[in-house]
This record gives sequence, C-alpha cells and structure tokens, in this order.
Amino acid sequence: MVLTNDMESPQSAIAFDLNAYLGDRKRQVEAALEQAVPLLYPETLYESMRYSLLAGGKRLRPILSLASCELSGGTIDMAMPTACALEMLHTMSLIHDDLPAMDNDDYRRGKLTNHKVYGDDIAILAGDGLLTYAFEHIARQTQGVKSDRILQVIIEITSAVGATGLVGGQVVDLESEGKSDVDVSTLNYIHTHKTGALLEACVVSGAILAGASSELLERLRQYAQNIGLAFQIVDDILDITATSEELGKTSGKDAQAQKVTYPSLWGIEKSKQESKALIEQAKAQLEGYGEAANPLLAIADFITARSY
Repeated sequence: MVLTNDMESPQSAIAFDLNAYLGDRKRQVEAALEQAVPLLYPETLYESMRYSLLAGGKRLRPILSLASCELSGGTIDMAMPTACALEMLHTMSLIHDDLPAMDNDDYRRGKLTNHKVYGDDIAILAGDGLLTYAFEHIARQTQGVKSDRILQVIIEITSAVGATGLVGGQVVDLESEGKSDVDVSTLNYIHTHKTGALLEACVVSGAILAGASSELLERLRQYAQNIGLAFQIVDDILDITATSEELGKTSGKDAQAQKVTYPSLWGIEKSKQESKALIEQAKAQLEGYGEAANPLLAIADFITARSY
C-alpha cells in the first residue's frame, strides 16, 4: 500500500466498532483452529493440545496477523494458516510457562492449566506438538502466496520463538527471579523477547504474506514493538490491580515469585503513563493509511484500556 497524505478523520475512528471486529475475527480464527488440530491417535496427546488451544482467550495474536495482512493489501484466507500457527505457538508458550519448573500456575483463561489436567509429561509433549505442527501448518496450508514469502514468514516466526526471542526472554526472566538489582534494561530485554518478539512476528508476518513494501514492514515492526512493550506493562499492572477471576489466572504471581516488574520500578501511575506513550508512538507509525489502519489503531488503544 502506498503511503498517502490523507489523514484518518476523527469520525472514521469513532465509527470503527472494535468489539464487533474482534468478535467476528475471533469466530473465524476459532473455527479455523478447530479444523486445524483434529482429534487423532494418540488421543491423550491431541486432547491435551486441543484443551489449551481451544480454551478461548482474546486471540489478539492471530487477529493482528490478519489485520496487518489486510492493511497490506492481502486477504484473510492467505493469512489464516499463519494466524492459526501463531496461536498454536502462543498456546505452547502458555502451557510450558505454567509448568511447575517455570511459573507454576494452576489456572489459565479461567480453567485448570494443562499440566493440572494431563500431568507434566503430557503437557510438555502437547507444547512440543503445537510448536512443531505450527510450522508444518504454515507450509502445507498457505495458499495463493509466493513460496519465498512463506519461507520469509517461517524465518521471522522461528526467530521470534527460539533462543533469539521467546526462549531467550524466558531464560533471563527465570534467572532474574528473586534478584533486587534487576534494572529497566534487563526488564526490557525480558519482555521484548518473551512477549514482544511473538507479537512483532504476528504483525509483520501478515504483511509479509501480502507483499508489503519495506517501508510499511518497518512501520509495522515499530508499531508492534511499541504495543508489545505496552502490553507487558499493562500485564504487570493488572497482576497487581485485577482479581484472579478477572484475569482468568492467579493474580499477584509476580510479587509471590519476587519478580521485578515495571510497577515495582516505576510505580503504577508512571507505568500507566509509559504504556500510553508507547501506544501513541505505535499509532503514529500508521498515520496516513486511512480506514485500512483502523483495526490496528483500535487494537493499540485496547491494550491500555483492557482489564484482563
């Protein structure tokens, strides 16, 4: 898409119904996920994979991928396999993060965590199954997209979930527990890798599939990096201010684990200010793209306004 000087009017921004958009896209994603991972033999493994994959949630990551693909001139159909794969990878990270050797949580999305239902062994293997199947799903199911773009997407996502991304961030997070000298730069490293890298891959992958220009890709990358960090700051705030019922998982876990968080370094009010500033920087990257940018702009605002 060519960048224009036509600025989005306040009326068009107000007219965009984010709840309706998220609801519609969520239904499409969940229907695709249901078909993507059927119940096969060995049933216990697939039941475990489906238990967490189909447990609900906001589905923001796949929706971000679909939205960026459409902004870049692509279609939902060409991005849906990648969108589903991204949710598989996100689900894998949640299954493993909840394990006793990691964050040791009993609830996720208002339900018992995977290992509480199926045991640590099956939970680990279910995560492994989702991790590997995600890339097979992209390669096998993506239609109407040039092979070099599919390969670029696989490289982008692999980097986001491996040692250079999510896994590396998780390691530094574990190593930092109980330490009082963790500074902002270390905290930023943890969350730009553990949370932000996959969010960035979600936004960028949809645009790659659609053949976005290098300029738009860079704008979307900056947008994603900003919303990713804002998302984590808000998560840290909600861990303090929200109830377990509101979050669908145990609240107050950061304090129990003696984790350094943004509110513990800055306080809640400054943390809120920082998250809002990041969202404004993210939205500035999409100025001039008109109504096609409305979903991404509205999702950015949702990140700081959410209560779960």
